[in-house]
Amino acid sequence: MSRRALSFLLPVLAGAFFIGLWYVVRLQVIAADQRFLLPAPDAILRAMGERAPMLWSATLNTATGALLGFGGAVALSFTLALGLSLSPLVRASFYPYLMVLQLTPVIVLAPILILWVGPGLKSVVIITFLICFFPLVVNTTQGLISTDRNLVDLFRMSRASRLQEIFLLRVPSALPYFFTGLRIAATLAPIGAIVGDAYAGNSGGGQGGLGFLTIIFSAQFQLPALFATAAVSCLLGFVFAGAVVGLSWLALRQWHDSYQRKDL
Repeated sequence: MSRRALSFLLPVLAGAFFIGLWYVVRLQVIAADQRFLLPAPDAILRAMGERAPMLWSATLNTATGALLGFGGAVALSFTLALGLSLSPLVRASFYPYLMVLQLTPVIVLAPILILWVGPGLKSVVIITFLICFFPLVVNTTQGLISTDRNLVDLFRMSRASRLQEIFLLRVPSALPYFFTGLRIAATLAPIGAIVGDAYAGNSGGGQGGLGFLTIIFSAQFQLPALFATAAVSCLLGFVFAGAVVGLSWLALRQWHDSYQRKDL
């Protein structure tokens, strides 16, 4: 069997084993009067089908908030990283405040955002932005200041302008770091949107997302629907992460070592 076929077969076998183990645990380990706490996979699939319109609408709302927050974080973090990379003094001045922003709990920010901009999509976007922003700016800045010193000296010996040095040397060299931050942020974006929706979402006008559904199904003790919401949330996360991995492959496969090495 080829290595490519094996790479597809092994996850399928692992998934089948996990589902089988799920049934075994539910039927053999959990007491009969407690089995409702762990719905069977087929019950979750039925709930997903029965709640499909509601889940689809909530997924679109969550995806919109995640995409807007993620896109804003990418744009602003890249711009800020360019500024931070220009001088150690600039980095020393602003980096502590970035840490403060990163370490402020979302549960504290959510009520403040609701008071400032109101519940709904705006608050969800801002919360997603704040969660995604820090890994992007840190990784991109690190990439911009980690350019090969010999190449920097070569550009300066060739009398390249500052803009040429930044955009023709430092930015391409920072792309692996940037995509590392992008992968982290892409994983966090759906999580941020779901958490933001749970704390600051609004169901008015059909704007409720997956986080809002989680609260509703939990309060109503609809466990199969709650597990179905969790499954859809995971799928949304895979879509974001897969899109970034594909973009990284397109940007780096022709020249970066991580894609050129065939023995890994």
